[in-house]
Amino acid sequence: MPTQNSNGDGPPTRFAVALFPGFQALDVFGPLDILNLLSKKTPLSLRVLASSLAPVSTATGASGHSVGQAVVPTHTFADCGLDDVEVLLVPGGFGTRDPEVVREVVDFVRDAYPRLRFLLTVCTGSAVAAMAGVLDGRRATSNKRAWAWATAQGPKVDWVRRARWVTDGNVWTSSGISAGIDMMYAFVADQFGEDVASSLAEASEYVRNTDPADDPFAGTVENGVCK
Repeated sequence: MPTQNSNGDGPPTRFAVALFPGFQALDVFGPLDILNLLSKKTPLSLRVLASSLAPVSTATGASGHSVGQAVVPTHTFADCGLDDVEVLLVPGGFGTRDPEVVREVVDFVRDAYPRLRFLLTVCTGSAVAAMAGVLDGRRATSNKRAWAWATAQGPKVDWVRRARWVTDGNVWTSSGISAGIDMMYAFVADQFGEDVASSLAEASEYVRNTDPADDPFAGTVENGVCK
């Protein structure tokens, strides 16, 4: 059975994703494709947000990529209409390392969070949320290959290294890149029902990791500490 949220009636249907130059493609397209399939049976809306309406590329001059893809936003951060957004997805990517690139995203997340029903982050998107201060005092995780940098962005966050994803209240954070897919299936199961999530995964021929603590990328454990 789906979990009802105290801040709304029934599962959320109004989603948005916040983009910035150098976002990681699979952080966005993995979770969004699950929503695409879900929308065939459950009417949903999606707003693609950025600082302007110019196409936003996965590649930047400093990212080292020789290829990339660009996405055209539907709304800017300034005119997105937060009353029409229940769930905000924040991806990670190389661009998160550049304070100027993510400055407007950080400000938007800080301002938007009190009005959201749910905040979902993928990979180093949790570092962006940490910069915004919305993870302070909460449990969260991030990409293990960027662990030292990501966790340094939120010294007041209770970072959980061995986790595929972490749920703390209305905030969901995942580990690196592909972990966002498992997190989104778990979110769909929580809100729309396990039967719905299972049918979507089967339609995608995807084998889910349903254990949030099953993280093969967390590293070995020495004296109780992941290395």
